[in-house]
Amino acid sequence: MSRTPKIIPISDLRQNASDVVKGVSSSREPVFITQRGRAAAVLVSMEAYEDSQRELEVLRLLARGEKEIDAGIGHELGDVLKEADRFLEAAKP
Repeated sequence: MSRTPKIIPISDLRQNASDVVKGVSSSREPVFITQRGRAAAVLVSMEAYEDSQRELEVLRLLARGEKEIDAGIGHELGDVLKEADRFLEAAKP
């Protein structure tokens, strides 16, 4: 079962910014900010943001690899694994 997202109006964020940021940091759950009743922004912890950026980079690399395969560009498996190890090592927090 999924959790109900936390949604707050921007006026609450203005009044309680410090508490909202502390809550996001400790829970690692996003907070959706509304303005005039409409979704305006999402506030996430730095850790969650960094995790999503690492995941996005992996997806970009996979997409690039698929394009290279389709284009007939090949690489030695050992070279690919070495590059993957370097990437994963650099991505460690």
